[in-house]
Amino acid sequence: MVILGGVMPALLYFVNVVSDAGALMIVRGADFLSVFDKPQRDALAMLFLRLHGHQNTAAETLWGLWLLPLAILVYRSRFLPRFLGVWLAINGFAYVIISFTGLLLPQYADKVFIFSQPALFGEMAFMLWLVIKGTKPPALDAAASSSALLRLHCGRTEKSGVALSVPGRILEKVNLLLPVCPSSRLNR
Repeated sequence: MVILGGVMPALLYFVNVVSDAGALMIVRGADFLSVFDKPQRDALAMLFLRLHGHQNTAAETLWGLWLLPLAILVYRSRFLPRFLGVWLAINGFAYVIISFTGLLLPQYADKVFIFSQPALFGEMAFMLWLVIKGTKPPALDAAASSSALLRLHCGRTEKSGVALSVPGRILEKVNLLLPVCPSSRLNR
């Protein structure tokens, strides 16, 4: 998922910078370009600018493919509302459709983009939900939470049996709430 959504588009962006630099170099008119007429240089600059647009279109495919596993994770996590997972999946499909429309039917790319615009707000909704509301981890039941407090009180973890370092003030407050541990050096 990280390779699709982070690494591959970043590589395309680096290549895209070369296209931008090529267009800029042609427009500024370096000495070695004097063999080209002004209309030829303009045509070359336009070629590099269109190449820039096609590389962005290729990156859109990767953006969409990256959103699909994220949507599945959000949908299954139960930390976030399921509608965000569905919206992210629709957003991912919208990016892929926009990308393929730009490659195969470029005359309809603007119409498809305008039509799919509401779907593209899924990432924004996901980000705003995380910033404003956060996640809601599943609540522990009473038995599990009292067991965790007892392990903390006794200074040991269940799996390793290693003593935890807990400040004395916290232990004093916990001592008031929990029964005495049978084999603990923390008891007084």
